[in-house]
Amino acid sequence: MKFCSNCGHAVALRIPEGDTRPRHVCDNCHTIHYVNPRNVVGTVPVWQDKILLCRRAIEPRYGYWTLPAGFMEIGETTAEAGARETLEEAGARVTVGELFSIMNVPHVHQVHLFYLAQLNDLDIAAGEESLEVRLFDEEEIPWSQLAFPTVIHTLRFFFEDRDAGRVRDGSFRLHTMDIEKPLQPLGPDGHSLS
Repeated sequence: MKFCSNCGHAVALRIPEGDTRPRHVCDNCHTIHYVNPRNVVGTVPVWQDKILLCRRAIEPRYGYWTLPAGFMEIGETTAEAGARETLEEAGARVTVGELFSIMNVPHVHQVHLFYLAQLNDLDIAAGEESLEVRLFDEEEIPWSQLAFPTVIHTLRFFFEDRDAGRVRDGSFRLHTMDIEKPLQPLGPDGHSLS
């Protein structure tokens, strides 16, 4: 950041009084500009025993499969963001359920949140950010072609909980994880090759 978004004057990077971290500070209007992680919110859309995935039409990870998700907008709740992203990316209307996973991704300054969701119908279609959308049985999931570790881990948690009956009866626990490393190449079973 070079200029203050409040008054347009140059900013300086320094630790403000009473703080412990360097911040961009405007010496003209004294605004402190905080930079915070961005929330990426999505859903795990379910129809019977199948999961809806989207094949990305944008970078990063063009052509790879993902759960429908994207950046939260100002003025919406996290659940609203998940439902909106699912509609935008997959043309899918969902009933959003419980928060299922929270993944911290500090190396890209993001927090990813996924909600369980039931598809309201099968009227689905790829949006502008998707090449295609498709329902997958667990054994059809293209593990080596999934776009992000947060999606891989969320799907693994989902299938583990579903197989144990915890998704159906609501006894699953909220899954949390810190993704500390950049994406590693994956084998056909979805595990890291390195």
